[in-house]
Amino acid sequence: MIPTLAGRLQTRIFLLATVGVVLTALVVPVLPGTSGSLAETYRTAYLILLAVAVAGLGWELLYHLLMQFRWDKDWPTLFGLLTSVPEGLLMWVLLEAGLVPGIGGPVAFSTFAAMFTLVWLGQWLFANGPMRVLSVQWRLRGGRLF
Repeated sequence: MIPTLAGRLQTRIFLLATVGVVLTALVVPVLPGTSGSLAETYRTAYLILLAVAVAGLGWELLYHLLMQFRWDKDWPTLFGLLTSVPEGLLMWVLLEAGLVPGIGGPVAFSTFAAMFTLVWLGQWLFANGPMRVLSVQWRLRGGRLF
């Protein structure tokens, strides 16, 4: 089933708000390169997660445009995983440029890379595994949740 643009946007928000929030809560205490209090690290991690959600909506619009040039109007599953590379690079550039609101100081690359990779991989695995099994109606409605 080819997800609609609305379905892709809803799915991205849903995955970040559920799987992303839980995985962030689990990985923050063991992230490398963190300095400061655990509360400050959690605050920074969740602000980055929110920034990923906002930027991700823009990415979905770009991906939707690019998919219009494909005959089946969809990405192969592996492309969905590989999209983490440009998204992660953009988010890192935004962090380094100080363009993510609320982030007080610099974020170590090792901290960002570990968190981004683990959360992205977890979401991708959930979307391509349990979500397809547990939410059959999600697939039948073109990826739309509502």
